[in-house]
Amino acid sequence: MGERLCRFCQTPLKDIFVDLGVSPLANAYLKAADLAKMEPFYPLQVYVCSSCFLVQLEELGKPGEIFSDYMYFSSFSDSWLEHARSFAGMAVKRFNLKQGSRIVEIGSNDGYLLRYFKEIGLEVLGIEPAENVARVAEEKGLETVVRFFNSTLASELVAKDKKADLLVGNNVLAHIPNTNDLIKGLKKLLNPAGVISMEFPHLLSLIEENQFDTIYHEHYSYYSLTTIERIFKTHGLCIFDVERLTTHGGSLRIYACHTENEGYAVSERVEDLLIIEEKKGLKEIATYAAFGGQVRAAKHEILKFLITLKEQGQSIAGYGAPAKGNTLLNYCAIGPDFIEYTVDRNPHKQRLFLPGSRIPICGPEKIYETKPDYLLILPWNLKEEIMDQMAGIRQWGGRFLVLIPKIAVF
Repeated sequence: MGERLCRFCQTPLKDIFVDLGVSPLANAYLKAADLAKMEPFYPLQVYVCSSCFLVQLEELGKPGEIFSDYMYFSSFSDSWLEHARSFAGMAVKRFNLKQGSRIVEIGSNDGYLLRYFKEIGLEVLGIEPAENVARVAEEKGLETVVRFFNSTLASELVAKDKKADLLVGNNVLAHIPNTNDLIKGLKKLLNPAGVISMEFPHLLSLIEENQFDTIYHEHYSYYSLTTIERIFKTHGLCIFDVERLTTHGGSLRIYACHTENEGYAVSERVEDLLIIEEKKGLKEIATYAAFGGQVRAAKHEILKFLITLKEQGQSIAGYGAPAKGNTLLNYCAIGPDFIEYTVDRNPHKQRLFLPGSRIPICGPEKIYETKPDYLLILPWNLKEEIMDQMAGIRQWGGRFLVLIPKIAVF
């Protein structure tokens, strides 16, 4: 095996951020017929670059394997739809988008965001590699290119006069292994006066909140503002503003334009957050090296807690079948002996089994049939929404449980 090099700056990778053992692909859900077959597991070892501080996984699970038939549909989360609607309304006003303006979204999923721009008469184009998900967007009348985004596709779209006035990518930066080619593509596809808006989980939140379950093979890279600002600058793009969001346990939304576009002054929020990240140690390898120890300690606490519940005769069911839940379950070796089943609103996941742990996925009505003592919320970032939806478990004294960022019972 050759030397591991940073996917941005090509520095040899020597420093481990965290080692989560081996794990199947987080979205490789199993059918009943698959249970008698061998599952592929891959090392889930995360490195940090000592030069640019990009936290990254090797490209073990190929994008074509992961995203060709995808099980995540954004529109199944009410709170995420509201987040998208709010963003669309803000962007139209802030960037003076009007009839004839084109919004292009990379990783457009089932059209959860573009629908709001189309409703007010703007031109929209989605780019979504998962054919089954893209089909849902097209059924809503949203033009969608079923391809992986890269600089080649960007050039093809430019040749067809499809440049973007607003170029959006929500939770897509982490999913594309060739970081440099991705940013080159963004640069090409953006109109001279256009704006890029991208959201991604904030590496600082991952570290401070011990969110190790957000690490899985589908996410190739994890970004701080410090690192992404350097990457954008290298490719002729200027990050002129940043917002800290509560989504996904703590995310950043960055706004960028062409470096040569002087229409946007760099906000104080950019400089302030760069200073915060430096004070928090995100430019020191020792900060990253300490993360593995805190993750191991969390695993021990989680297992002790669940063993105690089971020794007391308590029943536990899960809510949700998110990719992050699969990292938690596989790293902590939690299977049906702890969590009898999980439920999900997404009908595409029902009657399947979680990868690795092989916990069955049922419809939400199963909760009311079996009346578990505890309902473990695996997508803990949506716990408020889920606790409202499933408030009926209080009828029999059921309680809600999350294990990350820390063990908590509600």
